[in-house]
This record gives sequence, C-alpha cells and structure tokens, in this order.
Amino acid sequence: MFKGLSLRLRIFLFFALVALGSEAAIGVAVYLGYSRLGNPDALSAFVTTGAIAGFVVLGLVAWIWLLFDENVAKAIEGLSARLRAKAHADVEGGIDGERAKYLGDLAPAADAVAETLSETRNALAQAVQRETTRLATEKARLEALLADVPEGVLLCSPDHQIVFYNGQVAELIGGAHAPGLDRPVFDWLREGPIAHAYERLLAAEGDAASDLLCATVDGGRVLSARMRLLRLPEEEGGYPGYVLTLRDVTSDLAVHAKRERLLEEIFDRVRRPAANLQMVIGARGDDDTALSDEMRALASAITELGQRYDDARADWWPMSETRARDLADGLAARVAADGIAAEVEAERLILRIDAFEIVALLSLLVRNLAGAGRGEGLHLAISADPPGATVRLSWQGAALPVAELDQWLEAPLEVGLADVTGRAVLRTHGTECWPEAEEDGRASILLPLRAARPAVAPPHPAPRSAIYDFDLLSKARTEAVANRKLTDLTFVVFDTETTGLLPSQGDEIVQIAAVRCVNGRRIEGESFESLVNPGRNIPAASIAVHHVTNEMVAGAPDIAAVGRTFHKFAEGSVLVAHNAPFDLEFLRRHEAGIGHRFDHPVLDTVLLSAVVFGQHETHTLDALTERLGIHIPEAARHTAMGDTVATADAFLKMLPMLSARGLETFGDVVAEVKKHGRLLKDLN
Repeated sequence: MFKGLSLRLRIFLFFALVALGSEAAIGVAVYLGYSRLGNPDALSAFVTTGAIAGFVVLGLVAWIWLLFDENVAKAIEGLSARLRAKAHADVEGGIDGERAKYLGDLAPAADAVAETLSETRNALAQAVQRETTRLATEKARLEALLADVPEGVLLCSPDHQIVFYNGQVAELIGGAHAPGLDRPVFDWLREGPIAHAYERLLAAEGDAASDLLCATVDGGRVLSARMRLLRLPEEEGGYPGYVLTLRDVTSDLAVHAKRERLLEEIFDRVRRPAANLQMVIGARGDDDTALSDEMRALASAITELGQRYDDARADWWPMSETRARDLADGLAARVAADGIAAEVEAERLILRIDAFEIVALLSLLVRNLAGAGRGEGLHLAISADPPGATVRLSWQGAALPVAELDQWLEAPLEVGLADVTGRAVLRTHGTECWPEAEEDGRASILLPLRAARPAVAPPHPAPRSAIYDFDLLSKARTEAVANRKLTDLTFVVFDTETTGLLPSQGDEIVQIAAVRCVNGRRIEGESFESLVNPGRNIPAASIAVHHVTNEMVAGAPDIAAVGRTFHKFAEGSVLVAHNAPFDLEFLRRHEAGIGHRFDHPVLDTVLLSAVVFGQHETHTLDALTERLGIHIPEAARHTAMGDTVATADAFLKMLPMLSARGLETFGDVVAEVKKHGRLLKDLN
C-alpha cells in the first residue's frame, strides 16, 4: 500500500498519525473527566485545558517531525543517493558525514562499504586491463583500417538500422545530412534494391554475397554495392544483420573510357595512312614486289585488328551482373532528382551491362525528351527478349526523328569523362537504339541488351579473405516507446542559447547544439551545432552570459532552416535537455515555419535529478554535475555545446542509477518523474 510513497512522505504520515492519535486521546480524556465531574460550570475550564494540551502536543509533534525530517529522512535519502552514485555512476569522493551525523554509525559504515567497493572495482579493473589491452589495440587498428579503406562500409541490423559506418560512407551517401548510428539506412539509400538483396540472401544457403546497384535518396547518385549477411554463432533463429560495401566507380569508368578512346584513335589514325600508302604504291607501279607485299600485309593486319577490336569491345569493357529492378530503381532516382515524373517497371532479370553507363544514357534520353516537350506519360519497361532483354522508353506523343536521336547520342554523358557519349555507350555494349511509333498515339525508343537471364537462382557463396567479430547490440524496436528499455533507446541531448528568458515576449534562439547517445555512450562523431540569426538585437546582458554577439549571428541561417536540420538530426530519438520546457518552447513556437512538429518523447535532467537525489536537493546543472563528479570547463559553461556535453554526461551517469531503482523502461521513468511536477511540467 505504501510502497510507492517516498521515505519523507511516509515519515510525515507517521507523525501525522501520532498527532491525530494524541489529539483524539486528549479529547477523550477531557470528555471523560468532564462527564465524571458532572459540573456544568466546569465545561469552559475543561475545553480550555483540552485546547491548550492539544496545541502543545500538536506543536511538539510538528517540531519533532521537522527535526526528524531534516536530520534523518533527508539524510537517509541523501546517503542512499550518494551510495547509488558511487555504485552505479562511479562518482569519486566520500560520504558527507556532517549531513548524516545523527544517523549514528550508518554513515561511516556506508562510507566504508563504498570505499571497499571502489577499491574492489579498481583492483578488478587493473586485473582486467592487462587482458583487454591487446583487444583494445586490435580494435583501434581495425577501426583505423575500416576508416581508411577506399570503399564505404556500412554495418546494419536486421531492421536496417546503421550500427557502423566509416568515413567514406559519409562522402558517398551523406548529402545534406550525415549518416548516424541507430538511424534507418533508408534515410540515405533507396529501399528497393537493399531490401530485395536482403531477402535474396536470407533465402540463399551458405555464406552468400549479392552484388547490387543502389541509389542515394538525395541527388539520385548511383553506387555499386555488395551485401553479405553477418551470421553470428550466438544467433538462434533470429534474422542476421548485414555488411554493405559501397563504391563509386566513376573513376574506374573514366580510366576504361580513356583507354577505349585511345585505342579507337590509334586505329582511326593508322587505318587511313596505311590504306593511302598502299594506293600510292599501287599507282606508282613499282616493281618492288617485297615492298608491295609487306604493305598489303600491314594494311590487312590493321584492318583485321580493327575489326577484332570492334567485335570484342563489348566483351572487355568491365560489365557486371545487375538486376533489372535495381537498374530501374537507379534510373527512377536519377530522373526524380531532375524533377521529372516517369514510371519505371522491370521483369525479374539479371542483365550483364555497365549499369552506370546505361543509367547515364537513359537519364540523358529522359531529360532530352522532357526538354523537347515529350515528357507526358513517360514510361520505362525492361522486359526479356532472349537471349537478352529490351529497354523500352515510351511517351505520349509523336515519334522522335532519327536525326534528333542521333544528335542526342553524340552528346557527352555525366559519368566522369566529358567525351563518353551515348553513341560510345552503345558501341561498348555492342548494340543500337532507335525510335518507333506505337499504337494509341504513343512513341518509344528501343534499346536491346545482348545478355540477360531470369533472376531465379540464389546467390552463390563467395570466399572470405578475413573474418571479424563485432560486439553489436541487437535491439527490438517493435514495442511502443513507453514499453522499451532505456538502454534500447537513442537519445539526442540538446541545449539552446537565447536572447533572453521570455519567448512569449519575443526572445529567440541564437545558438543550438546537440549530441547523440547510443547504447549508453555519447557518440563523439555525431553532433550538431549551429548559430541562429534571431532576427532581433541580442541584449548586452545575454551576450555577457553566452558570448554570442550580433556580429556572429549576422550571416547565420534563421530558425526555420536550423530547425529543419536539427529536427532531421533528432528524428526517431528521445529528446533530453536540462529544463526541457524552456528550450522546447522556443522551438515549438516556430513549428509552422520549420515544417515539422517537435513531438518527440522527452526526458528532463532536472526531473531525473529529483528522482535520483530527492526533490529537496538543488537541481541546477552546476549542482547536478558537481554531485556526479563532472567537470565543466569555465570556457564551455553557458555555451550551447558545453552545456549539452555536460548534460549528456550527467544523463548517462544517471541511467544506471535509475535502473538500480527499478526504473527500466521509458514508461517507468515518465511515471516516476510525474510525481515531481511541482518542479517542472513533464512534456510527455
């Protein structure tokens, strides 16, 4: 019945019950005494005596309760909070004996237990350190290796959340927003090819790998990728994560295209002089039979080599097996990035092509069709046409003249080399394309592809050159936030600096900073910080606090632009702030201009501090960090990033303390902080 009540409240109720019982006893005694005396004139004397006794007893009980609350109840709560901080947050320092001086030997005993725990922890750490040094060194080397490999490496969980990425990934897929841990990979890469490849690998047997073509969400950049499942020995029936390597082959295409242009130029420049020389010798009628024979042999050899070069061109160019649906998805991303509406569909085929050149060629044709007024009802279909396939690009309208198509094919493509034209792509693939008129007032461009096969066979196992084990946390994200454990949530801790303390009277944000916390640690490489132009003057009193001047924000973006970027950074996470209602009020006033609502789940470190250390304590950021042994450099205090980092470190230290109190889930914590609504309003 009383388990949910705090110690101080229970003690208060105890003394209230004592006072109530004492008052009742005095009342009964006065009544019985008056009844036995039987003198009506003595009633006022009995009432006066009872009232005086009642007030004396009530005052005495209240005085004893105040002493007990101050010197026992508060001391016990402070002692327990300090013990939890030392046990779960590894906070240095001893127990405050002065505050617990009336608890007898309890405080020294608790201090001795805490010190013994610290000594045991230190001894264990020293013993473990010798064994972990080698692993830490190997981990650092592996991180350095993965950070500098020329290809982008992504490690994703079964539900496609990013759990590892290297620096190259940020350059390949970053766009306007850098990738982040515990964020859906589909925020940066289009879903179709990746999801299909994952399904194929799940259906395959053994350690299979799948090559695929994928495009970025922003900008429609097309990348070559390889996916391999990460099947760990401890998995029992669960779906595995996967490794995705990404490569931009534009530079490779440039090298191959340059070599092809060189060979083509060699044959063009040698064929004509050889033929002309043979004609000159024949016209002179020289009797030098040996010279004539050698000249004819040279001309014949050049002609034969040129023919063999033309025939083999489509074979030596670096072709890869690409799924038709991936090709269609890549094209859809490219044309969507150009603002062109086109419907694409493809049969389940595997094509042997240079996918990047084909996508670039088809993108050129789509752009030119749209620019020539033939963009209505654009439709691209890839269908089987044994032994190859046919790409049909159709539209509503008249057929395209052959001369105009030839002119388009002579234009350069955007694949990294200016002289790679549509005609060169056709020669590389040993094919041609032509316009046709169709029924129902439609027209099309047909592009045959030489080699294709049905996509029915599962991928074949590919050999590994190295095997690594990553200690990754597999999370279940199917439950509502309230039912999820705190350790399974991603947090974005943020802070703002403002022109003043009254948003309702026109004060605005001048700086905002945030960091991401995943798996109980602050991610060093994932932070957000930006100055904000408030659109008004910053008072001198505010500048003295946060040192953000009017000159610093003069060229900064406004809150609408910064708010959109911050909202994207915090997407899918729990927001954490110190005095969150203050910071969020500034943001929520501009939700219309930002175009997004800040309806995230919220935790406030002021309320969490009240839960952990008791409501009677001081809960400023300085007081909280001091209790937790966190040092804020003077230069970083009252800066958005400095206060954000301090708040994040304090929050992370309080997480195990909350867990030790039995508050495991987000819902548990919210229910507990609502009991401290006298301090701040909970925003959930």
